[in-house]
Amino acid sequence: MSDYTTPKLPANSKLTQVSANRCFEGEQHYYRHESSVTKTLMTFSIYLPDETLAGQRCPAILYLSGLTCNADNVTHKAHFQQKCSELGMIFIAPDTSPRSSEGKDVPDDERYFVGQGASYYVDATQAPWADNFNMQSYIVDELYDLLRSEFAIISIGIMGHSMGGHGALMLGFRFPSKFVSVSALSPVCAASESAWGQAAYTEYFGDDKSLWAQADAAQTIKAAGRQYASILVDQGGADDFLAEDQLQTLKLQEACTAVDQPLTLRYQAGHDHSYYFIQTFITDHIWHHWRMAQLS
Repeated sequence: MSDYTTPKLPANSKLTQVSANRCFEGEQHYYRHESSVTKTLMTFSIYLPDETLAGQRCPAILYLSGLTCNADNVTHKAHFQQKCSELGMIFIAPDTSPRSSEGKDVPDDERYFVGQGASYYVDATQAPWADNFNMQSYIVDELYDLLRSEFAIISIGIMGHSMGGHGALMLGFRFPSKFVSVSALSPVCAASESAWGQAAYTEYFGDDKSLWAQADAAQTIKAAGRQYASILVDQGGADDFLAEDQLQTLKLQEACTAVDQPLTLRYQAGHDHSYYFIQTFITDHIWHHWRMAQLS
């Protein structure tokens, strides 16, 4: 095992390190920082392979989690660290929404697909959500720039699960200059047409259906056109949310076909929506992002 010591943040860093643990040939870190975009304290996890710890620039994956999750879920349950260690990949997992903390009151809703832990990675326009729920700007501007300035990152791919899969597809195609690759696990493909998304967007955007369309992954792909050499999507064949029309995977396939965007869409028999599903296929997604990074 290589002998590395945890690097110290510079004195002018905007980050506060919460923890650092040795994990395979690398370290699993957590950080927090004050966000000027969400007006709250935000937290993210980041896996740093030894190459990065030694100062070498490495490709990164920005992973967006699903409803009710925070940075812990994928970090603790997905088992991505070993493959990232082997390939020299950085893996970043931000929180899914702003949250109330330290006297800061953030809007919430008893519906898990609307309030804290949701967000759909959009910038809300309606009160009371607009003050804090600015997750698109947080992800693609504030956090993106912070990561590039604080860590030895050469390129960033974006992926996610469920609501986070929606976020990865939507943001990847809306901001293709920032991401070299896109993939998703059981994504919400047409949020503006799903019951979850419609409930959330009524709160975040009101009745302006044009904003709903802009925050829909399939419609974003149709508007953006072909942007990537290939995107990878895995969908569990026994996923209850697929059967309930919350995910609408066919809308993604139709959108990619319409704009000639190469898509590898795999239905995985017997798999549900859980982290057991994510564990099973996340290595394929890490490989996908690593290969795309080599071509960039």
